[in-house]
Amino acid sequence: MTNLKTIRRNPKRFVKETKAWINTSSGLLLYVLPVLLILATVKAFATGNLPGILVNAGGYAAFLLAGKLLRLGLQAENIYRERLVAQAPKWPLKTSAAIITAATTFIVSLLGAQNSLAVSLAFGGGAFLGMLLCYGLDPRKQKSIAGTHGFSVEEISKIIEGAGNIILNIENANNRIRNLEFNTRIDRICDTARNIIDELEANPSAIRRTRKFLLIYLDSTNKVTTGYANTHLQADIPELEQNFRNVLDSIEAEFKAQKEKLLQEDLFDLDVQIDVLAKQLKHEGVI
Repeated sequence: MTNLKTIRRNPKRFVKETKAWINTSSGLLLYVLPVLLILATVKAFATGNLPGILVNAGGYAAFLLAGKLLRLGLQAENIYRERLVAQAPKWPLKTSAAIITAATTFIVSLLGAQNSLAVSLAFGGGAFLGMLLCYGLDPRKQKSIAGTHGFSVEEISKIIEGAGNIILNIENANNRIRNLEFNTRIDRICDTARNIIDELEANPSAIRRTRKFLLIYLDSTNKVTTGYANTHLQADIPELEQNFRNVLDSIEAEFKAQKEKLLQEDLFDLDVQIDVLAKQLKHEGVI
């Protein structure tokens, strides 16, 4: 969960996470609406109605499963809509939730409420239609942009997703560092990295130049930030703080340089510069 420190230092991340929560919070309705089945189950227990117990308790469990699948589907759709290059969600989670909701509504109406077959079918069909109208179907098409230079949408999506996860790890480690200077600088590095990812999504032809950069720079930044976050509270060593400051100098400078080259559409191969930084990070004991 986002804490107050993160909100003050990184409002963009807080806004993004809040929007994602709002987009998926409507899925909570499937956890609330079938509460009446709990009362029906209790009543069935009191009267010794075993079929009633099974139908109502099973119906409640099925609605909970549908609610879980729906929220996961909404989360996957939210990620899909935010990205310019993305694969369609692997599983049709929202559609599965709609089918489970419709089938459960039908069974509860027929066996639990003892309605006729026609009425129960109407309830089930209405539940399915309501789910489609409220939440829609799962995205099924890949989103891509011309100019990927031999890289598939799947490969670019994995690179972008992996880089995003590493940035989150860096930000989480940064939350454990009690040094405002370092906090601010790491936040700048993360913002620059996200800008580079955004540029990659908008211009997939940059994948050749950014892939190695993201793999080496981000992973190295994650290692050094996590390592410092784990050790700086255990030992107050000035040399450790200065070494970390020196590494941040190198990382921040190279992140800025990489961003500028992307914006200038410079086709110069950065492999040599990346290898130089990798050797410097290894010399500092980071990798």
